[in-house]
Amino acid sequence: MEERENWTTISSDAHFADDHLSVVTERVRTPHRTDAHAWTIVRRKSAVVVAAMTAEGNFVLIQQERIPIRKAIWEMPAGQVDQLCDFGSFRDVALRELREETGYALAPNGETIFLGDFFSSPGFTDEREFLFLARPVQRVAQTHTYVDAEMILECREFSPAQITAMVADDTIRDANTLSMWARLIAKGIIQLPAR
Repeated sequence: MEERENWTTISSDAHFADDHLSVVTERVRTPHRTDAHAWTIVRRKSAVVVAAMTAEGNFVLIQQERIPIRKAIWEMPAGQVDQLCDFGSFRDVALRELREETGYALAPNGETIFLGDFFSSPGFTDEREFLFLARPVQRVAQTHTYVDAEMILECREFSPAQITAMVADDTIRDANTLSMWARLIAKGIIQLPAR
C-alpha cells in the first residue's frame, strides 16, 4: 500500500505501458472516503511548455499536426521530460524544446522565468505541465529542419493581439497554450487592451 497525505493506494493493476504513457486501474482510499474507490488512470511523464517572446514582444508558435484530433493546430513549443530531474533541468528541457521545435534560442541577455505548473486533465491523468517564459528569444538559423517525428509544419511569430484573437476564435485550442496564455495574462506579462 502507498500513502500520500491520507490517500492510500490499496491496489494497482497495469493494463498498458510504452515509452510515453501507462494505463492502470487503482483502488484508492481518499481522505474523505473510507471505502476504496477504483479509478483508471493514464500516467504520463511531466512536460514543459515555453512561451517564447521576442525582443519586439511577439510570441513564437508552431503549427503541428496532431493525429489524435486529426488537425494541424497552432501551439506553443512543448515537450515531455524524459526522466525525473531537478528543477534546473526542467529549464534546460524547455530551452532544448524551443530550439528543436522552432529554431529559436534564448538571446545572450535573455532570461527564463518559471511561471508555475498545472495538471492537464486531472480527471484521468497525472500529467503535469511546467510553464516557462523565455525572453527575449532570437532565430538561430535562417532555415530550420524539423524532426519528422514532431510533425511540425510551420513556425511563426504572432503579436499578443493576434494570439488573443486566435484564442477567441478557437484557432488555439490546446490546453498547454491556453493555460500558458491565461498565466501570462494573470501575471501581468501580457496586457490586454480595455474593451
